Amino acid sequence: MRLRGSSLYLRGVSLVFIFLTAVVTVIQVVQYSISRANYPPDMTIGNVPVGGLDPQSAAQRLLQVYALPVEIHYGDATIDLDPSLIGYQLDIESMLAAADLQRTGASFWGGFWDYLWNRRSPTRQIPLVSSYSDARLRAYLVDEISARYDQPPTPAQPIPGTANFTPGTPGRTMDIDRAVGLIESALQSPDQRTIILASQSTAAGRPSLETLQILLKQLIDQSGFDGLVDLYFLNLQTQENIHFAYQDGQDISVNPDIAFTAASTIKIPIMISVFRQFNSQISADLDAQLFDMIAHSQLEASDSLMAAIDTGRGPLVVTETMQKLGLDNTFIAMYFAPGSIPLQHYTTPANSRLDINTDPDTFVQTTPSEMGVLLEDIYLCAQTGGGSLVAAFPGQIDQAACQQMIQYLQEDKLGALIQGGVPEGTIVAHKHGWDINMNQFSDAGIIYTPGGNYILTIYVYHPVQALWDIVSPLYAELSRAVYNYFNLPLQ
Repeated sequence: MRLRGSSLYLRGVSLVFIFLTAVVTVIQVVQYSISRANYPPDMTIGNVPVGGLDPQSAAQRLLQVYALPVEIHYGDATIDLDPSLIGYQLDIESMLAAADLQRTGASFWGGFWDYLWNRRSPTRQIPLVSSYSDARLRAYLVDEISARYDQPPTPAQPIPGTANFTPGTPGRTMDIDRAVGLIESALQSPDQRTIILASQSTAAGRPSLETLQILLKQLIDQSGFDGLVDLYFLNLQTQENIHFAYQDGQDISVNPDIAFTAASTIKIPIMISVFRQFNSQISADLDAQLFDMIAHSQLEASDSLMAAIDTGRGPLVVTETMQKLGLDNTFIAMYFAPGSIPLQHYTTPANSRLDINTDPDTFVQTTPSEMGVLLEDIYLCAQTGGGSLVAAFPGQIDQAACQQMIQYLQEDKLGALIQGGVPEGTIVAHKHGWDINMNQFSDAGIIYTPGGNYILTIYVYHPVQALWDIVSPLYAELSRAVYNYFNLPLQ
């Protein structure tokens, strides 16, 4: 009887133990189920802790954190940037979907087993998914910050009555690209939302071309020259240009440009035609004649070179070369030697104008703009091996030929006119000239300077006589003004 009673006792204790175990297990399952409904303790979404929160509460926390303004420090100013101003948005749906997948994607009973043994799963990190408008951010930086707090540079300004300029002042401006990167990083951080924007130094710029043109006309006004000035200028770095004709304080149309006696500037087309005719193979004899034509302005050398091109049609071949380049106002129709017979008569848009007449030589003419375009063609060919000369005369003119042409033009060492306005040692590849009656002066050149290279052609005309003592200083002042425009003084 005693053994049977003991067996019943043990059975009862076992049943109680099983019952309690079942109760505890049910409690643990319930607790695990409740915890599984929320995010794990170590989970972050977009670097924001959301452990223990349900999806709705996690979404509210994310919105609250990332709606905080980005504090921008720029100079002495502090600006709070509301993310909504630049279209900042959180992709809550995709982030919560990724979090839910991690929360419920694993086996229930496997997770419960880890729960019982207090095993922690690896830290769960859901990356931030957000977007903003780059265009709106850049507009905000430019319109709301840069426009208010930048210190823009002040360009140099001409000194009235002179060809000189006062130095400009540098400025401090925002580095927009760097600012965008810093703000983007702050928008993606829940706690590092303060940034410091640095400014960058901006060099003082050149005055506008309009300012330079006004200065050039002022210099003409005060020079005492009451004739016509036709000036063409080209910035070889930017292709910006100035072209005007000016007389007695009044502008004269340059469309089409004005016909002038080409005088010795026609020797530039002659030189190009020689290189074309001989496929850039310049013999020692041709080299000597080219040097004499450009450096010493010898008419005999010019005639000899044109005869070498074509004994009877040399001048016309030169003209045809210009026409092939699209320069219809530049021509020579006879040799220079006294008694030479005119070979052809040319009517051009420039010499057909009725509103202005410089009484140009009937048989050798050009315009300042066409001579400037021709010099640009030589320059581009010499610099890059491309441009109109190479395109128009493939296999006849190449880069080495154009470089040699510029060497010849550098041998014109007049020391006055355009050369008179630049510092000694400045490279000026040019050709100058004047007509026999001293009614017209011309100079056309490529000027190489530390601040940039440019083309300047100036042709002047006076119906009575263009006095050297007035014209030469005028050329020098105009040339000096353009040189100073490219080589501004430092502050």
